Amino acid sequence: MASEGDASAPVAAAEGRKPRHKGKHDKPKPWDDDPNIDHWKIEEFDPSWNEGGMLEVTSFSTLFPQYRGKSPHPTPPSALSWFLPRSAIDWFCLVVKKYLQEAWPIVKGALKEFGVACELNLVEGSMTVSTTRKTKDPYIIIKANELIKLLSRSVPAPQAIKILNDEMSCAIIKIGSIIRNKERFVKRRGRLLGPNLSTLKAIEILTGCYILVQGNTAAAMGYWKGLKQVVRVVEDCIKNVKHPVYHIKELLIKRELAKNPALAHESWDKFLPKFKKKNVKQKKPLTKEKKQYTPFPPPQQPSKIDLELESGECFMSDKKKSAKEWQEKLEKQSQKAEENKRKREAAFVHPNEDIATPYESAKSIINNGEIADMAKSLKKKAKELRKNEEQENVRLESYVASNEGSRPKKKHKLSKYSQPE
Repeated sequence: MASEGDASAPVAAAEGRKPRHKGKHDKPKPWDDDPNIDHWKIEEFDPSWNEGGMLEVTSFSTLFPQYRGKSPHPTPPSALSWFLPRSAIDWFCLVVKKYLQEAWPIVKGALKEFGVACELNLVEGSMTVSTTRKTKDPYIIIKANELIKLLSRSVPAPQAIKILNDEMSCAIIKIGSIIRNKERFVKRRGRLLGPNLSTLKAIEILTGCYILVQGNTAAAMGYWKGLKQVVRVVEDCIKNVKHPVYHIKELLIKRELAKNPALAHESWDKFLPKFKKKNVKQKKPLTKEKKQYTPFPPPQQPSKIDLELESGECFMSDKKKSAKEWQEKLEKQSQKAEENKRKREAAFVHPNEDIATPYESAKSIINNGEIADMAKSLKKKAKELRKNEEQENVRLESYVASNEGSRPKKKHKLSKYSQPE
Protein backbone atom coordinates (compact mmCIF):
# COMPACT_ATOMS: atom_id res chain seq x y z
CA MET A 1 0.00 0.00 0.00
CA ALA A 2 2.83 2.37 0.89
CA SER A 3 4.60 1.71 -2.39
CA GLU A 4 1.42 2.44 -4.37
CA GLY A 5 0.89 5.72 -2.50
CA ASP A 6 4.49 6.76 -3.06
CA ALA A 7 4.21 5.97 -6.78
CA SER A 8 0.93 7.89 -7.18
CA ALA A 9 2.27 11.02 -5.40
CA PRO A 10 4.40 12.35 -8.31
CA VAL A 11 1.61 11.50 -10.82
CA ALA A 12 -0.93 13.46 -8.78
CA ALA A 13 1.50 16.38 -8.45
CA ALA A 14 2.03 16.41 -12.24
CA GLU A 15 -1.73 16.42 -12.88
CA GLY A 16 -2.23 19.25 -10.37
CA ARG A 17 -4.17 17.14 -7.86
CA LYS A 18 -3.42 16.89 -4.12
CA PRO A 19 -1.41 13.78 -3.20
CA ARG A 20 -3.28 11.00 -1.42
CA HIS A 21 -2.24 10.08 2.12
CA LYS A 22 -2.19 6.68 3.71
CA GLY A 23 -4.32 7.65 6.73
CA LYS A 24 -6.97 10.26 7.26
CA HIS A 25 -5.27 11.70 10.39
CA ASP A 26 -1.81 12.38 8.94
CA LYS A 27 -2.93 15.24 6.69
CA PRO A 28 -1.26 18.61 7.32
CA LYS A 29 -3.38 20.87 9.51
CA PRO A 30 -3.44 24.67 9.14
CA TRP A 31 -2.62 25.16 12.85
CA ASP A 32 0.41 22.83 12.92
CA ASP A 33 2.92 25.47 11.84
CA ASP A 34 1.20 28.47 13.42
CA PRO A 35 3.74 30.18 15.78
CA ASN A 36 0.97 31.98 17.69
CA ILE A 37 -0.50 28.74 19.03
CA ASP A 38 0.96 27.10 22.19
CA HIS A 39 0.26 23.39 21.74
CA TRP A 40 1.17 22.56 25.38
CA LYS A 41 -1.20 25.05 26.95
CA ILE A 42 -4.29 23.57 28.61
CA GLU A 43 -7.20 25.90 27.95
CA GLU A 44 -10.19 26.09 30.26
CA PHE A 45 -13.42 24.74 28.87
CA ASP A 46 -15.85 27.35 27.61
CA PRO A 47 -19.57 26.33 27.82
CA SER A 48 -20.19 28.16 24.52
CA TRP A 49 -18.23 25.40 22.77
CA ASN A 50 -21.03 22.92 23.53
CA GLU A 51 -24.29 24.81 23.94
CA GLY A 52 -26.43 21.81 23.03
CA GLY A 53 -25.14 19.74 25.97
CA MET A 54 -24.82 15.93 26.14
CA LEU A 55 -27.14 13.82 23.99
CA GLU A 56 -26.67 10.57 25.97
CA VAL A 57 -26.39 9.89 29.70
CA THR A 58 -23.01 8.53 30.80
CA SER A 59 -22.57 7.15 34.30
CA PHE A 60 -19.82 5.50 36.34
CA SER A 61 -20.07 3.77 39.70
CA THR A 62 -17.54 2.32 42.14
CA LEU A 63 -17.67 0.41 45.42
CA PHE A 64 -15.91 1.77 48.44
CA PRO A 65 -14.16 -1.28 49.98
CA GLN A 66 -15.79 -2.90 52.98
CA TYR A 67 -12.49 -4.49 54.05
CA ARG A 68 -10.57 -1.21 54.13
CA GLY A 69 -9.01 -0.93 57.60
CA LYS A 70 -8.36 2.82 57.70
CA SER A 71 -10.57 5.88 57.84
CA PRO A 72 -9.78 9.06 55.88
CA HIS A 73 -8.86 10.78 59.15
CA PRO A 74 -5.08 11.24 59.61
CA THR A 75 -3.76 7.89 60.78
CA PRO A 76 -0.29 6.53 59.93
CA PRO A 77 -0.66 4.05 57.01
CA SER A 78 2.06 1.88 58.53
CA ALA A 79 -0.39 0.99 61.31
CA LEU A 80 -2.60 -0.80 58.79
CA SER A 81 -2.54 -4.55 59.46
CA TRP A 82 -3.14 -7.33 57.02
CA PHE A 83 -5.50 -9.45 59.09
CA LEU A 84 -8.15 -7.93 61.36
CA PRO A 85 -10.89 -9.57 63.41
CA ARG A 86 -14.42 -9.34 62.07
CA SER A 87 -15.53 -6.92 64.80
CA ALA A 88 -12.69 -4.50 63.94
CA ILE A 89 -13.54 -4.64 60.22
CA ASP A 90 -17.19 -3.85 60.94
CA TRP A 91 -16.20 -0.91 63.15
CA PHE A 92 -13.87 0.51 60.47
CA CYS A 93 -16.54 0.12 57.80
CA LEU A 94 -18.90 2.17 59.94
CA VAL A 95 -16.22 4.88 60.25
CA VAL A 96 -15.72 4.97 56.43
CA LYS A 97 -19.47 5.12 55.79
CA LYS A 98 -19.92 7.83 58.37
CA TYR A 99 -17.10 9.92 56.86
CA LEU A 100 -18.47 9.58 53.31
CA GLN A 101 -21.95 10.47 54.55
CA GLU A 102 -20.62 13.62 56.23
CA ALA A 103 -18.42 14.66 53.26
CA TRP A 104 -20.98 13.87 50.54
CA PRO A 105 -22.62 17.35 50.51
CA ILE A 106 -19.21 18.90 49.70
CA VAL A 107 -18.71 16.43 46.81
CA LYS A 108 -22.27 16.98 45.56
CA GLY A 109 -21.82 20.78 45.56
CA ALA A 110 -18.51 20.55 43.67
CA LEU A 111 -20.01 18.32 40.95
CA LYS A 112 -23.16 20.44 40.67
CA GLU A 113 -21.10 23.34 39.31
CA PHE A 114 -20.20 21.19 36.28
CA GLY A 115 -23.71 19.77 35.86
CA VAL A 116 -22.87 16.24 37.08
CA ALA A 117 -25.25 14.28 39.31
CA CYS A 118 -23.93 11.98 42.06
CA GLU A 119 -25.48 9.40 44.38
CA LEU A 120 -24.22 7.63 47.52
CA ASN A 121 -25.72 4.21 48.30
CA LEU A 122 -24.78 3.15 51.84
CA VAL A 123 -26.71 -0.14 51.61
CA GLU A 124 -24.75 -1.47 48.61
CA GLY A 125 -21.64 0.54 49.49
CA SER A 126 -21.39 2.28 46.11
CA MET A 127 -20.92 5.76 44.65
CA THR A 128 -22.37 6.76 41.26
CA VAL A 129 -21.79 9.80 39.01
CA SER A 130 -23.73 10.56 35.81
CA THR A 131 -24.17 13.36 33.26
CA THR A 132 -27.30 15.53 33.04
CA ARG A 133 -28.81 17.95 30.51
CA LYS A 134 -26.86 20.77 32.15
CA THR A 135 -23.49 19.04 31.50
CA LYS A 136 -21.50 20.95 28.88
CA ASP A 137 -17.96 19.60 29.25
CA PRO A 138 -17.82 16.04 27.85
CA TYR A 139 -14.57 15.20 29.71
CA ILE A 140 -15.88 16.18 33.17
CA ILE A 141 -17.49 12.75 33.62
CA ILE A 142 -14.01 11.13 33.40
CA LYS A 143 -12.81 13.54 36.09
CA ALA A 144 -15.87 12.67 38.24
CA ASN A 145 -15.05 8.98 37.86
CA GLU A 146 -11.50 9.64 39.12
CA LEU A 147 -12.99 11.62 42.01
CA ILE A 148 -15.11 8.72 43.33
CA LYS A 149 -12.16 6.33 42.85
CA LEU A 150 -10.00 8.55 45.05
CA LEU A 151 -12.77 8.80 47.66
CA SER A 152 -13.08 5.00 47.74
CA ARG A 153 -9.34 4.83 48.46
CA SER A 154 -9.78 7.02 51.56
CA VAL A 155 -8.43 10.25 50.06
CA PRO A 156 -9.99 13.14 52.03
CA ALA A 157 -12.83 14.88 50.19
CA PRO A 158 -11.24 18.42 50.09
CA GLN A 159 -8.12 16.91 48.48
CA ALA A 160 -10.02 14.62 46.08
CA ILE A 161 -12.17 17.50 44.73
CA LYS A 162 -9.00 19.12 43.30
CA ILE A 163 -8.99 16.43 40.59
CA LEU A 164 -11.83 18.31 38.82
CA ASN A 165 -9.28 20.94 37.69
CA ASP A 166 -8.04 20.42 34.12
CA GLU A 167 -4.35 20.61 35.06
CA MET A 168 -4.65 18.09 37.89
CA SER A 169 -4.25 14.35 37.20
CA CYS A 170 -4.20 11.23 39.33
CA ALA A 171 -2.56 7.82 39.25
CA ILE A 172 -3.59 4.77 41.26
CA ILE A 173 -0.61 2.40 41.46
CA LYS A 174 -1.44 -1.21 42.31
CA ILE A 175 1.56 -2.24 44.38
CA GLY A 176 0.02 -5.39 45.89
CA SER A 177 0.28 -7.41 42.67
CA ILE A 178 3.99 -6.61 42.10
CA ILE A 179 5.28 -8.97 44.79
CA ARG A 180 3.73 -12.15 46.16
CA ASN A 181 5.50 -12.54 49.50
CA LYS A 182 3.45 -10.59 52.06
CA GLU A 183 6.27 -10.12 54.59
CA ARG A 184 8.59 -8.74 51.91
CA PHE A 185 5.81 -6.52 50.56
CA VAL A 186 5.09 -5.01 54.01
CA LYS A 187 8.82 -4.39 54.53
CA ARG A 188 9.22 -2.57 51.19
CA ARG A 189 6.02 -0.59 51.71
CA GLY A 190 7.42 0.56 55.06
CA ARG A 191 10.64 1.53 53.27
CA LEU A 192 8.58 3.75 50.96
CA LEU A 193 6.85 5.42 53.91
CA GLY A 194 10.00 5.90 55.98
CA PRO A 195 10.26 6.57 59.73
CA ASN A 196 7.32 8.76 60.79
CA LEU A 197 6.37 9.13 57.08
CA SER A 198 9.49 11.25 56.48
CA THR A 199 10.43 9.60 53.14
CA LEU A 200 6.89 9.95 51.77
CA LYS A 201 6.76 13.61 52.83
CA ALA A 202 10.10 14.32 51.08
CA ILE A 203 8.81 12.74 47.84
CA GLU A 204 5.62 14.83 48.08
CA ILE A 205 7.59 18.08 48.48
CA LEU A 206 10.03 17.34 45.61
CA THR A 207 7.40 16.14 43.12
CA GLY A 208 4.61 18.52 44.15
CA CYS A 209 2.11 15.65 44.38
CA TYR A 210 -0.19 14.32 47.07
CA ILE A 211 0.51 10.63 47.87
CA LEU A 212 -1.53 8.22 49.99
CA VAL A 213 -0.20 4.69 50.48
CA GLN A 214 -2.78 2.33 51.87
CA GLY A 215 -3.22 -1.41 51.65
CA ASN A 216 -2.42 -2.73 48.18
CA THR A 217 -2.60 0.63 46.38
CA ALA A 218 -0.83 3.98 46.29
CA ALA A 219 -2.93 6.97 45.15
CA ALA A 220 -1.12 10.04 43.81
CA MET A 221 -2.48 13.42 42.69
CA GLY A 222 -0.61 16.21 40.91
CA TYR A 223 0.67 17.48 37.59
CA TRP A 224 1.68 14.96 34.93
CA LYS A 225 5.43 15.60 35.32
CA GLY A 226 5.38 14.99 39.09
CA LEU A 227 3.09 11.96 38.68
CA LYS A 228 5.58 10.36 36.32
CA GLN A 229 8.33 10.72 38.95
CA VAL A 230 6.08 9.37 41.73
CA VAL A 231 5.14 6.25 39.72
CA ARG A 232 8.80 5.57 39.02
CA VAL A 233 9.83 5.97 42.68
CA VAL A 234 7.01 3.75 43.98
CA GLU A 235 7.55 0.95 41.45
CA ASP A 236 11.35 0.96 41.90
CA CYS A 237 10.91 0.69 45.66
CA ILE A 238 8.43 -2.21 45.58
CA LYS A 239 10.44 -4.04 42.88
CA ASN A 240 13.64 -3.50 44.92
CA VAL A 241 15.35 -1.74 42.00
CA LYS A 242 16.39 1.44 43.84
CA HIS A 243 15.88 2.80 47.36
CA PRO A 244 13.61 5.90 47.60
CA VAL A 245 16.44 7.83 49.30
CA TYR A 246 18.52 7.62 46.09
CA HIS A 247 15.58 8.97 44.07
CA ILE A 248 15.27 11.84 46.57
CA LYS A 249 18.97 12.69 46.08
CA GLU A 250 18.52 12.72 42.29
CA LEU A 251 15.43 14.96 42.53
CA LEU A 252 17.28 17.41 44.78
CA ILE A 253 20.19 17.64 42.30
CA LYS A 254 17.77 18.10 39.37
CA ARG A 255 16.00 20.90 41.21
CA GLU A 256 19.29 22.76 41.69
CA LEU A 257 20.35 22.17 38.07
CA ALA A 258 17.02 23.50 36.76
CA LYS A 259 17.80 26.89 38.33
CA ASN A 260 20.79 27.32 35.99
CA PRO A 261 19.55 28.46 32.52
CA ALA A 262 22.94 27.61 30.92
CA LEU A 263 22.26 23.89 31.53
CA ALA A 264 18.77 23.93 29.99
CA HIS A 265 19.88 22.27 26.72
CA GLU A 266 22.63 20.04 28.16
CA SER A 267 22.59 16.48 29.45
CA TRP A 268 22.56 16.19 33.26
CA ASP A 269 23.90 12.64 33.39
CA LYS A 270 27.39 13.76 34.43
CA PHE A 271 25.96 15.64 37.44
CA LEU A 272 23.67 12.85 38.68
CA PRO A 273 25.11 10.22 41.06
CA LYS A 274 25.40 6.67 39.79
CA PHE A 275 24.39 4.08 42.36
CA LYS A 276 25.63 0.60 41.62
CA LYS A 277 23.67 -2.28 43.01
CA LYS A 278 25.90 -4.48 45.14
CA ASN A 279 25.37 -8.20 44.80
CA VAL A 280 25.37 -9.56 48.34
CA LYS A 281 26.53 -13.15 48.47
CA GLN A 282 23.72 -15.31 49.68
CA LYS A 283 24.22 -18.46 51.65
CA LYS A 284 23.99 -21.53 49.51
CA PRO A 285 21.16 -23.83 50.54
CA LEU A 286 22.31 -26.97 52.28
CA THR A 287 21.90 -29.86 49.88
CA LYS A 288 22.16 -33.41 51.05
CA GLU A 289 24.66 -35.54 49.25
CA LYS A 290 23.01 -38.11 47.07
CA LYS A 291 23.82 -41.61 48.24
CA GLN A 292 24.78 -44.21 45.73
CA TYR A 293 21.80 -46.26 44.72
CA THR A 294 21.95 -49.92 45.65
CA PRO A 295 19.20 -52.39 44.83
CA PHE A 296 19.84 -54.31 48.07
CA PRO A 297 18.17 -53.21 51.32
CA PRO A 298 20.36 -52.15 54.27
CA PRO A 299 21.29 -54.84 56.80
CA GLN A 300 18.85 -55.38 59.64
CA GLN A 301 19.86 -53.62 62.85
CA PRO A 302 20.24 -55.78 65.97
CA SER A 303 17.34 -55.65 68.41
CA LYS A 304 17.55 -54.83 72.12
CA ILE A 305 17.54 -58.49 73.08
CA ASP A 306 20.38 -59.25 70.64
CA LEU A 307 22.47 -56.46 72.17
CA GLU A 308 21.81 -57.80 75.68
CA LEU A 309 22.82 -61.29 74.59
CA GLU A 310 25.99 -59.98 72.99
CA SER A 311 27.05 -58.00 76.07
CA GLY A 312 25.99 -60.79 78.48
CA GLU A 313 23.56 -58.53 80.28
CA CYS A 314 20.75 -60.95 79.60
CA PHE A 315 22.26 -63.55 81.95
CA MET A 316 22.87 -61.09 84.81
CA SER A 317 20.67 -61.00 87.88
CA ASP A 318 18.34 -58.11 88.65
CA LYS A 319 20.62 -56.94 91.45
CA LYS A 320 23.64 -56.74 89.15
CA LYS A 321 21.60 -55.01 86.45
CA SER A 322 20.43 -52.32 88.86
CA ALA A 323 24.00 -51.89 90.15
CA LYS A 324 25.28 -51.48 86.59
CA GLU A 325 22.57 -48.91 85.78
CA TRP A 326 23.40 -47.03 88.97
CA GLN A 327 27.10 -46.99 88.05
CA GLU A 328 26.34 -45.64 84.57
CA LYS A 329 24.11 -42.96 86.08
CA LEU A 330 26.89 -41.86 88.44
CA GLU A 331 29.39 -41.67 85.57
CA LYS A 332 27.02 -39.49 83.55
CA GLN A 333 26.47 -37.22 86.56
CA SER A 334 30.22 -36.86 87.15
CA GLN A 335 30.82 -36.02 83.47
CA LYS A 336 28.02 -33.45 83.54
CA ALA A 337 29.38 -31.92 86.77
CA GLU A 338 32.86 -31.59 85.27
CA GLU A 339 31.46 -29.95 82.16
CA ASN A 340 29.42 -27.45 84.20
CA LYS A 341 32.47 -26.67 86.35
CA ARG A 342 34.54 -26.03 83.22
CA LYS A 343 31.88 -23.67 81.90
CA ARG A 344 31.71 -21.75 85.20
CA GLU A 345 35.51 -21.37 85.35
CA ALA A 346 35.65 -20.21 81.72
CA ALA A 347 33.63 -17.12 82.68
CA PHE A 348 36.46 -15.97 85.02
CA VAL A 349 39.30 -16.39 82.47
CA HIS A 350 40.41 -13.19 80.76
CA PRO A 351 40.16 -13.48 76.96
CA ASN A 352 43.72 -12.12 76.42
CA GLU A 353 45.24 -14.26 79.18
CA ASP A 354 47.73 -16.91 78.06
CA ILE A 355 46.89 -20.10 79.91
CA ALA A 356 49.70 -22.15 78.35
CA THR A 357 52.86 -22.97 80.38
CA PRO A 358 56.14 -21.18 79.52
CA TYR A 359 57.50 -24.38 78.00
CA GLU A 360 54.39 -24.85 75.80
CA SER A 361 54.36 -21.20 74.70
CA ALA A 362 58.09 -21.32 73.87
CA LYS A 363 57.57 -24.59 72.08
CA SER A 364 54.72 -23.15 70.00
CA ILE A 365 56.70 -20.02 69.09
CA ILE A 366 60.08 -21.61 68.23
CA ASN A 367 60.24 -23.61 65.06
CA ASN A 368 62.91 -25.98 63.78
CA GLY A 369 65.04 -23.30 62.09
CA GLU A 370 65.24 -21.19 65.26
CA ILE A 371 66.32 -24.23 67.34
CA ALA A 372 69.21 -24.94 64.95
CA ASP A 373 70.38 -21.30 65.09
CA MET A 374 70.21 -21.29 68.88
CA ALA A 375 72.27 -24.52 69.08
CA LYS A 376 74.97 -23.04 66.84
CA SER A 377 75.17 -19.83 68.86
CA LEU A 378 75.38 -21.77 72.14
CA LYS A 379 78.25 -23.96 70.83
CA LYS A 380 80.10 -20.86 69.67
CA LYS A 381 79.69 -19.16 73.03
CA ALA A 382 80.89 -22.30 74.90
CA LYS A 383 83.99 -22.49 72.69
CA GLU A 384 84.83 -18.82 73.32
CA LEU A 385 84.32 -19.33 77.05
CA ARG A 386 86.74 -22.28 77.15
CA LYS A 387 89.41 -20.25 75.31
CA ASN A 388 89.02 -17.36 77.74
CA GLU A 389 89.34 -19.72 80.71
CA GLU A 390 92.59 -21.27 79.35
CA GLN A 391 94.11 -17.83 78.76
CA GLU A 392 93.16 -16.69 82.24
CA ASN A 393 94.77 -19.86 83.79
CA VAL A 394 98.04 -19.26 81.89
CA ARG A 395 98.17 -15.64 82.98
CA LEU A 396 97.42 -16.59 86.56
CA GLU A 397 100.22 -19.23 86.69
CA SER A 398 102.80 -16.82 85.21
CA TYR A 399 101.76 -14.12 87.65
CA VAL A 400 102.04 -16.44 90.63
CA ALA A 401 105.49 -17.69 89.53
CA SER A 402 106.85 -14.18 89.09
CA ASN A 403 105.54 -13.06 92.45
CA GLU A 404 107.10 -16.00 94.31
CA GLY A 405 110.65 -15.16 93.02
CA SER A 406 110.56 -11.47 93.89
CA ARG A 407 108.87 -11.70 97.29
CA PRO A 408 111.31 -11.38 100.36
CA LYS A 409 111.23 -13.95 103.12
CA LYS A 410 109.48 -12.93 106.31
CA LYS A 411 111.45 -12.82 109.59
CA HIS A 412 109.74 -14.51 112.44
CA LYS A 413 109.52 -12.21 115.44
CA LEU A 414 110.57 -13.86 118.64
CA SER A 415 108.31 -13.51 121.56
CA LYS A 416 109.49 -13.26 125.10
CA TYR A 417 108.23 -16.71 125.86
CA SER A 418 109.92 -18.41 122.93
CA GLN A 419 113.46 -19.82 123.46
CA PRO A 420 116.18 -19.65 120.89
CA GLU A 421 117.21 -23.00 119.42
